[in-house]
Order: sequence, then structure tokens, then C-alpha cells
Amino acid sequence: MDTPDPADIAILTTAMPADTNPSGDIFGGWLMAQMDLAAGNVAARTSRGRVATIAVDGMIFLTPVKVGDEVSVYAKILSVGRTSMKLKVKAYRRLRDSDTRIPVTEATFTFVAIDANGRPRPVEA
Repeated sequence: MDTPDPADIAILTTAMPADTNPSGDIFGGWLMAQMDLAAGNVAARTSRGRVATIAVDGMIFLTPVKVGDEVSVYAKILSVGRTSMKLKVKAYRRLRDSDTRIPVTEATFTFVAIDANGRPRPVEA
């Protein structure tokens, strides 16, 4: 995984005990939700309005996230269509006592810009 551009930071949070799975690692669904929130923020800003996630492609978990790790999520627009956007989203972990970011996962998220009725609308980029 490439080193992310600091300008693409979308979410920075700390993994907490309530976010763990039965094995004591951070639940993959929690991490995916953080990535979806991050991408959704960037997509909404890009389209100037409401968006909906329609696809997530290629997510592979490389290393577990532990309680207390700082989790940083980066999101970058890859392409913009008439009503949709594709974003590359990358997540990293940093131990509390380290400066080293460790890649955790990445995926391509696809969003559609929607109107107040939930219908696709043109991206107003």
C-alpha cells in the first residue's frame, strides 16, 4: 500500500474496547464503517449533497487493529461520473507509543449522489 497524501486524511480516531470482536481484536465491521464514513464525507463534499454507498470492492485485511491503536483513514476521489463517484480508501494503524503507521486495509468505494427522494442526481462537482 502506498504512503497516503496527508491532504487525503478523512478520519482519525482511536480504537476502543467496545469496538472489539470475541477475539479481542477490533471488529472488521467497525473498521469498514469508519472507512465508509470517511469516503462518504469526501463524496458528499465532492457532490455537494447527499450520497449513498453502492459498492465496496477489494477489501483485504492485512493486519489486525488493537485496542488503543490510532486509526487513520484516507479517502481520495478516483473518478466522477454523471451520478456516481469512485474513491480509494486506505486505513492505517499507529500504536500509541510509535510514530510508524502500519497499513491495515484498502478498498474502492462507489457512491451515488442522491436527491431528497433517494433518486440518483447529477454530481454537482
